[in-house]
This record gives sequence, C-alpha cells and structure tokens, in this order.
Amino acid sequence: MGLIEELSWRGLIQDIMPGTKEQLEKESTTAYIGFDPTADSLHIGSLVPILLLYHLQQAGHTPIALVGGATGMVGDPSGKSEERNLLDEETLAKNVTGVGKQLQKYLDFSAERKNKAEIVNNYDWFKGLGFIEFLRDVGKHISVNYMMSKDSVRKRIEGETGISYTEFAYQLMQGYDFYWLYKHKNCKLQMGGSDQWGNITTGTELIRRKASGEGFAFTCPLITKADGGKFGKTEKGNVWLDPEKTSPFQFYQFWLNAADADAEKWIKIFTLLPKDEINSLLTLHLQDLGARVLQKKLAGTVTTFVHGAAEFEAAKQTTEQLFGKQQEVNLKEMDEAALLVAMEGVPVHNISAEVIKQGIDIVSFLSDTGIFPSKGEARKMVQGGGISINKEKVSDINFMIDSTALIAENFIIIQKGKKNYFLVKQV
Repeated sequence: MGLIEELSWRGLIQDIMPGTKEQLEKESTTAYIGFDPTADSLHIGSLVPILLLYHLQQAGHTPIALVGGATGMVGDPSGKSEERNLLDEETLAKNVTGVGKQLQKYLDFSAERKNKAEIVNNYDWFKGLGFIEFLRDVGKHISVNYMMSKDSVRKRIEGETGISYTEFAYQLMQGYDFYWLYKHKNCKLQMGGSDQWGNITTGTELIRRKASGEGFAFTCPLITKADGGKFGKTEKGNVWLDPEKTSPFQFYQFWLNAADADAEKWIKIFTLLPKDEINSLLTLHLQDLGARVLQKKLAGTVTTFVHGAAEFEAAKQTTEQLFGKQQEVNLKEMDEAALLVAMEGVPVHNISAEVIKQGIDIVSFLSDTGIFPSKGEARKMVQGGGISINKEKVSDINFMIDSTALIAENFIIIQKGKKNYFLVKQV
C-alpha cells in the first residue's frame, strides 16, 4: 500500500491537490507541517500532524517540522471566531523551544539517515525581511479578492468581530513559508489540518507566481468526538504531551475512556498498527463491547508512543489497582505518589490520626469528614449498598474504620455510587 492509500485508509486525508500522489510516487519528496507555538507543550491534537510526518519519513520522504516563531506573533484566524491575544517575545521563545524539544522525540533526526527530519523556525527568515520588501515581493503576487475568498477570512469578515489586518495577513506569511522552504529546502509538499487549506493553497500560488514552480498539498480532517465534545479536552482542560502538564496516568485514562465510536476511528488515526491487526481488533471489539478490547489497545499503544513502555505499564498497573475487578485489586501496594496522581481532582477530606487509631464507625466517619452532611444521609447510603471503602462495598452501619484501612500510609478511598470518589487523609 502506498503512502496516500495508507493515509486514506486511516482517515488522514480530506483534501488533496491534483498531482500530489504522483509526486510522492515519483521521487523522495521533502514535505512540511507547521506547529503553532501558543504553549510550551503540544497537546494530543498535535499527534495528527506528528504522525503524518512520521508516516512520511517511514515511506522514504523527508519531513520538516516548522515551528512558527514569526507567525506565532501574528495569530492564525483559521477556525477562530475572534482575535487572539498576542504573546510577548519571551513567552514565545520559551514555547518555540519547548515544542521543538517535543518534536525531536517522534521523528528521526540522526545525521546518517538520508531523509533525516529537520526542525525550522520561520522567525529565522522573517526577522530580516522588511515591511516594504514583504509588500513588494510577496503582497503584490496575491490579490485581496483571492485572500478574501478563503473561508477563514470570509467568516471572520462576515462575523461580528471582524478581522484585523494583522490576522488578515497571516495567510501571506504562511504562504511565504512554503515559498521559502521550496526555494531553500526543495520542499514541494505542505500538509496540515483541513482548516489550513486556504493558507496552504496560498503557498502553492506564491510558488507558481514567484518561482514558476509547482507545490503540492493535502489536509487531514479535524478530529471530532462522537458526543460532539471537543477532541483533546477534558474537565481539566487540554490533554498535553508534556507529562508535567498531563500525567501519563491521566493521558492513558483519556484514551481508555474513549467512546466505542471514537475508539473505532482513533485506532486507525493515532496508532501505527497494521491494517490486518486493526481489522482483527475491530472484529473482537464488536463481539464484546464490554471487554473494551479496542480502548485498551488504543490507550496502551498511544501512551507507549508518547511516554514510553515503562510509563504505560505504570499507568496500566495503577488503573488495575484502582478500577480493576475486585479480585485483582491490591490497593495496599500503591504508593502515595501514584495514588495522588490517579486521584487528581478528587475531593480530599481530612480526619485526625488519633480518631483513626481509636477506630470510628462508618456512619460517623462519613459524616465527620464532610462526605455526607448528616449521619442520617450517610446511614441511608450505607444501608442501600452505595458505599465502598477502598473498593470494597460496606453495608453494615456498625463497620469500624481504623488504621488497617489506610493505603499509601495515610489515605482511604471512598466511593459513593458508581462515579463519585473521595479521598480521606489522616492528619
């Protein structure tokens, strides 16, 4: 299967310029994707362009990752309903460095490789380009009518907020990136999300008009969730590739909790598993949706790709300890660090070490810690079988809690119903 066929099967191609497939089949081609340094870490939405570059390199072509140090100062209107805040130079420089380091984890930059990957920063060629020079050498080649026909611009002009000249000019800057890379790196292909089609084709126009050359392009669909929610977002915000921003456990949980319809789509997009293996997994998945075979494979494969095998195994172990079948759970083996990472965002209630040492009945425990507002409500929930202590259901209102209930030395996990978790810490 050729590169375009492979990417099409995986659901990674939406629009493609005529001749692109033939160009890739004809010769080893240099191609690039731009990464917007709006933060010092990429998030899981960035995995799509990363994987496009990875597939490209594996197919024998040369990938370039462009970090937009210059365009990041301006702001891309694509997909935005209003003007975004501009970053100061210090923050932008920090973001460019952080994004560049992350990209080096996923592509092969080794000097001995003929098609080794490369990272470029468009600030390097824009910093010496004057305004008048840019207007004369770039602006005169693209008409205002052409620029206004692009969806990203037209929607903003027709909207309530309008568009500043700064963001209006963004497509000229991105177009110039493609032209510069064509001239200096023999780069003939640009890839990106479907919202970038207008900006990308502006680049091919500049190459045609300024260099009498031919540029090629294709875009991939923007990833969506079956429930209509925004991909890569949780209640806590973005799912980042940086383990300091999103722990490997939380990262693993995002994929593990994917809806069936999403997992069926994402297993093709976000993993490098071959077609035969994916088709087999899809068959097993449909035979028993409850086993979540697809989600487990998806979570394990993507977590390993981003964070490594050791972090995946640790995340898997913590998941099994906290959420596995009762006979598989051994919470006593958990350490405090793993517990707190896994329970991030869960309400924490305190109780004195002296009370735990003496022992306390479960109804008083639930009331005194504030998990329930009254002993009456706590008693009713316990008798109804709605309370678990460290994953074990408790229905006896005389059940005593003492130091033997502590896990990770100082904690007790309370589960109310199926989804409500609380941590109690002895202090």
